[in-house]
Amino acid sequence: MVTRLGRIEALLGRRLDELDYQSIAELVGTPEAAEGEDLDYKQAHYSQDERGREELAKDIAAFANHTGGLLVIGMAESRGVPSRVFDVDLDDARLRHIRQVIVANTAPPVPYEPIPVHNPDAPGNGFLLLAVPRSPAGPHAVTAPASKSSRDVLRYPRRGGSRTEWLTETDVATAYRARFTAAAERGQRLADIEEDLVDALAARTTPHVIVTVVPEQPGDMVIDSARFTRYQRELLGTQLYLGQPASNFGRVNVGPRRLIVTDGGGRYSARAELHRDGSATIALPLNGRIHVGDYEEAQLHTAEPGDVVYPLLCALPSLAAHARDRAAASGLAQANVTLVADMAAHPTQARVIDLDRPDIVPFRVDRVDPATGRPRPLTAEYYPHATAEAGVLLDDLADCERGLLQATAVLADELLQTYGYPETGLITRAGELNPTGFSERTSGAVTEWAQQRGLL
Repeated sequence: MVTRLGRIEALLGRRLDELDYQSIAELVGTPEAAEGEDLDYKQAHYSQDERGREELAKDIAAFANHTGGLLVIGMAESRGVPSRVFDVDLDDARLRHIRQVIVANTAPPVPYEPIPVHNPDAPGNGFLLLAVPRSPAGPHAVTAPASKSSRDVLRYPRRGGSRTEWLTETDVATAYRARFTAAAERGQRLADIEEDLVDALAARTTPHVIVTVVPEQPGDMVIDSARFTRYQRELLGTQLYLGQPASNFGRVNVGPRRLIVTDGGGRYSARAELHRDGSATIALPLNGRIHVGDYEEAQLHTAEPGDVVYPLLCALPSLAAHARDRAAASGLAQANVTLVADMAAHPTQARVIDLDRPDIVPFRVDRVDPATGRPRPLTAEYYPHATAEAGVLLDDLADCERGLLQATAVLADELLQTYGYPETGLITRAGELNPTGFSERTSGAVTEWAQQRGLL
């Protein structure tokens, strides 16, 4: 979903993702299209030297720290008014370079949307639009080395009219306070929707992975009869478990300001709750081992690391796609994963007293010894629940590319440290995948999916 910039869309008469080459070229000589707080033009690509990297980072961060905006590369200007078209190349290498510069030279990295607009008479050339939303993660600093030394400015740019100005110390402090307040609200939102899901599944007594995603910029999914029919069709065709073609959702219902989705009617089926604002949460039952005692009663539940990492890898793209494609949320999001031995072990259930409920069965995450086929624990401790959280980019998750693996690695490593693992060894922080390290029941599906996506 492309960033929405109301004033610019009104100026151009259409959404940014609907622009064609001619509509941008016709801005030449139009005073109403002059550079301003939310619009800037560059005749050519930024140079690839230190000065160019600094300028790109500064211009993008300045939009994010203000009201958002659009940077049009391939258009000259005269006194701010578009004056002449200069097509630029739109190859993938150029787009990758821009992404690398922004990620490496802004902190936190500025979310943005590249929109290539090709010249129909010269494919591969045209305008490159960089759409930047107003960022809730601001203020964004420029970390590239300064080309001009100065002791009087902080490295936090902001758009001021058609120029870039620099935030004062008071501006920065105010922006940080706004960021932390918004973060607290997202944290509460995350806790609330996860608790709703746990309450709905409170009777379950086996281990589950619960994954929750809350966008930093809320969206708005409209629920009416016509759209609900489309949502049903989309969700019933969604591949829930990656690498398993037949693993689709099976049922879609409407709940309070949300869609409720399950993969079947079984007692231990997956359940997702997809909210109107783009927030979403899903509980996936773990495939593991039940160790019984002399009276055939469960004494211990264990799962291999791959049995935990695989459902996490499957959950993230479904939740992110909901936020981006149904609710039109974009940019950054907060992701949380909770591993519970039993729904009664979830922290929100501590106040619930049920004398008839069986005791929580101890749970561990153990590798399996290939020689004996028996679990090989890294710790003798039992933990009824573990949690991990991370900031993620919705597009990285929804597009099922290398960024999904990187986000999964961050969350999985933190989650399994509770059970004695410094890191899982299944996915690296760089997004390198080791399918053979997954459990016997998940490695085939992971391999199949990774081969389809070109991630091996």
